[in-house]
Amino acid sequence: MIISANEIKTKGVSIFSKLLSKCEEVIINVRGKNKYVVMDIKRYKYLRELELDAAYQRVMEDIKTGNYKIQKAHQHVNEIANAIQNSDNRNLPKKGR
Repeated sequence: MIISANEIKTKGVSIFSKLLSKCEEVIINVRGKNKYVVMDIKRYKYLRELELDAAYQRVMEDIKTGNYKIQKAHQHVNEIANAIQNSDNRNLPKKGR
């Protein structure tokens, strides 16, 4: 089910209860583009559980194939900080432009 942001504005958030009794999710259309999804908390928790289960399976596969490394916490923090710094530097404009 798709509704416009204007419908929410005029009818209020109570419209979600009515719509969610008919379908599992409601898509909110803002200025002609689907932008948000509303669902009841039970469905959200179910989807989140599936997402976490999939992440767990990926980690277990990485462990099984040896796709990991062992390091101390400060080494890991430094690695993350360097990755962030390098990522930020790639997004900076080049000098002389």
